Amino acid sequence: MNINVPKSYRAEKLKITNTKLVILSIKIFKIMKSRNLILIVIVGLILLLGGCGCSQYNSMVSQDENVKAKWANVQSDYQRRADLIPNLVNTVKGAANFEQETLTRVIEARAKATQTTINPGDLTAENLQRFQQAQGELSGALSRLLVTVERYPELKANQNFLNLQAQLEGTENRIKVSRNDFNTAVQEYNQTVRRFPNVIFAGILGFSVRQPFQADPGAQTAPSVNFNTDSAR
Repeated sequence: MNINVPKSYRAEKLKITNTKLVILSIKIFKIMKSRNLILIVIVGLILLLGGCGCSQYNSMVSQDENVKAKWANVQSDYQRRADLIPNLVNTVKGAANFEQETLTRVIEARAKATQTTINPGDLTAENLQRFQQAQGELSGALSRLLVTVERYPELKANQNFLNLQAQLEGTENRIKVSRNDFNTAVQEYNQTVRRFPNVIFAGILGFSVRQPFQADPGAQTAPSVNFNTDSAR
């Protein structure tokens, strides 16, 4: 049995079906557009963070290398001082009745100081303190030696000794400058790795805070030197 459906009904049904398809298409388009927007945002963030990370990484590498270079200068100046000491000791030995104990302390302190070195990549607080302590002991031994020399007029008139003394004084000044330069480099580096957002990249990439030189114990107090040879003996 055939049922004739009016054309107007079929047209109306077709119209409704087309409308549903259009609405469905619009919904699908909105979903796809939303997903694409999220994807674009994610990719943009990755590119932004990646570019920022590369820039900050390069900056931290440059400053880290600068710290290492300044540390190399510090060790070089300390080594220069150590190289002068054997000639100084040999010159002082020529003085009659010079205190052997004073010379022995200088020699032992020099041996300890030259054995205490730090790789630029291992500048931890503990290592730097150990290095500074060894160099401080040598500085103290040298100071006692130079004070003791005041008791020996022949040494104070010895041109070779005077030249060595002048070189030591110049080296001490160079050490002070190189230490200050190292501390400045460390300060700049630490400021960089501790700033936000650098601190995030620094932790991930292994850039840790560096330890600067600290003032030697008692450095704030002026040393008391007595040149009275009678009372000194």
